[in-house]
Amino acid sequence: MPAESKTRPKVVIDTNVFVSGLTFKGKPRRVLDLIWKGEIEVCVSSFILKELKETLEKDFAWEGERIEETIERIKRETLQVQPKTKISVIKEKESDNRILECGVEGKAQYIISGDKRHLLPLKEYQGIKIISPAQFLRIISQEASSGGF
Repeated sequence: MPAESKTRPKVVIDTNVFVSGLTFKGKPRRVLDLIWKGEIEVCVSSFILKELKETLEKDFAWEGERIEETIERIKRETLQVQPKTKISVIKEKESDNRILECGVEGKAQYIISGDKRHLLPLKEYQGIKIISPAQFLRIISQEASSGGF
């Protein structure tokens, strides 16, 4: 666990980053490693967990038990929020609004997404920066070297 005096950045991780991090290596995996090390505070909603479960099952043929263990681990390491405000900023893909809702409800500083079509082009929503895993890792690295967060 990180030292108490050091505040951890509060983030929402889009389902696509969870999926990439769990199934491949690279920057999304490094973002997930920050969760397991307790270096970031992550907000998740039941929508994100349900979408993650469905994607791992349908698109990656993960076994039920493996999915349940993964979801349970994520639940243990994250802050679960239940968004109360309905957002419909993204008309083309309604489900992306659920990610924004989680960010607003959890008072996140960042939404980390790989969605170049809908979420990333927003750049920011209600003061929450919407950035890629690579951008987030750069920010974390700069903050760590300057003693931030």
